[in-house]
Amino acid sequence: MLLVDNVYKAFGDFMAVRGAGLRVDKGELVAVIGPNGAGKTTLFNLICGQLKPDKGRIVFKQEEIGALPPHRICRRGIARSFQIANIFPRLSVFRNVQVSVLSQQRKSTVLFRPAQTIAVKQTREILDDVGLSAKARDVAGSLSHGDQRILEIAIALGNQPELIILDEPTAGMSPEETAGTMALIRRLAEERGLTILFCEHDMDVVFDVASSIMVMRHGETIIQGPPEAVRSNAEVQQAYLGGAA
Repeated sequence: MLLVDNVYKAFGDFMAVRGAGLRVDKGELVAVIGPNGAGKTTLFNLICGQLKPDKGRIVFKQEEIGALPPHRICRRGIARSFQIANIFPRLSVFRNVQVSVLSQQRKSTVLFRPAQTIAVKQTREILDDVGLSAKARDVAGSLSHGDQRILEIAIALGNQPELIILDEPTAGMSPEETAGTMALIRRLAEERGLTILFCEHDMDVVFDVASSIMVMRHGETIIQGPPEAVRSNAEVQQAYLGGAA
């Protein structure tokens, strides 16, 4: 579904991504891990169009997307969450998701029809799926940190994606919230036929959830493979996992 092939990105003299490679097959849950500054968020920005690669290819469903703007990449089926929850804090939970649905349906500017009457069923279904129906009328900014991260996933679902990219989806969560959020992500992937690419610092989460793991260091890909192959790799142990597994 997604191929990142020998991609480079520099900011002045600093090479943030250096020949990185990544493969994501349909239906997989793929994790990208690496130390702080390894280039993970820059890689996600390149895939989603916030940045353009200096060199290399980014291919989504056999189409090269490296030169496309973010909104066109989104319409092709890639949705994303960020390290810091990216929501409309003054709108209700319901409206946050509805705006996403309307945008995907290209109805964000509909004349002569009240917006609140459009996409109501689809919005309610998404809120049901993520467990936020009871808080539909709450102001989004009043939600707990964990619920705001789940709302961001709901907003991503409103775009009807095939691939969802999650940048540290459990950052700042308690162990209970982390377990619940990852269980939700796995369930949504199964029920909706989604492919998930995520970055996460919690190694217990990564090795429990991911079907494939890509490890970055200094902007480069060290290895990508099944969790056990990554765990036993000597270079990964030295660079990231802190010695023997």
